[in-house]
Amino acid sequence: MTDTVISSATREVVIGFNRPFVIIGERINPTGRKILAAEMAAGDFSRVEADARAQVEAGAHMLDVNAGIPLADEPAILAKAIQLVQSITDVPLSIDSSIVAALEAGLAVYKGKALVNSVTGEEERLEQVLPLIKKYGAAVVAISNDETGISEDPDVRFEVAKRIVHRAMDHGIPTSDVIVDPLVMPIGAINQAGVQVMRLVRRLKDELKVNSTCGASNVSFGLPARDGINSAFLTMAIASGLTSAITNPLHGDIVRACMGADVMMGNDPNCARWIRRFREAAPAPTGAPGEVRGRREGGTRRKASGQA
Repeated sequence: MTDTVISSATREVVIGFNRPFVIIGERINPTGRKILAAEMAAGDFSRVEADARAQVEAGAHMLDVNAGIPLADEPAILAKAIQLVQSITDVPLSIDSSIVAALEAGLAVYKGKALVNSVTGEEERLEQVLPLIKKYGAAVVAISNDETGISEDPDVRFEVAKRIVHRAMDHGIPTSDVIVDPLVMPIGAINQAGVQVMRLVRRLKDELKVNSTCGASNVSFGLPARDGINSAFLTMAIASGLTSAITNPLHGDIVRACMGADVMMGNDPNCARWIRRFREAAPAPTGAPGEVRGRREGGTRRKASGQA
């Protein structure tokens, strides 16, 4: 089956079927975060550093880095953010921008094989982004919409994804370096949004044989208790063939859902990763350690003495 290898200077992450699910931390993104946006625009990256460390500690295998700040120098800010994050953690990164110049600025300073987020099916976008992917030897997220917008028909979105994969191959980019985003819509607005994604993800796996990712939290937009919806969505999507997601690892329910799905899918042999993460520490002995040892050792000696 298809494996997509993403790397930093010192660590590889493999996204693939029959492999552990890959969590891509979403927090380094100023969209909707006014304080973070203001700090990044002013050259203060302390919150970026804190978010990077916290997400990796919480269980992120990769980090998405976005610097989309209106009226700011996005190429320069994105490049600086990438350099900073790579200086404090060795997890691979997803370089996230809608501006081609920012993508190239990020790729130019990146150490390793990056994931670029993203390319769509619009002809202009394909011809701007795919040559960059080839030039820098990166992998790319292919978002399944084009000039006609986002279709509610998963078969139409599949055809867009198929066209992007084939265009990537025309540029010398292997299928293994294209990760398709099936586009998760808010289920509170579109009742069949979950069913659409499951159907599309299965086709991506079985027919195109490409890996997939998504912005998982989109599914719960506007609903209460969003972590519950996100967790249910992710476990079902993983069972359907989803191999990675951009999500928030600081929400413990999300990490548990993904790791539990790995167990159920047989991608965590002997439940080893689950046990390492969630095994409870052995209870501390009652009484002073010396007293416990002394009684046990004394009892052993008395038994041995009586048998002699």
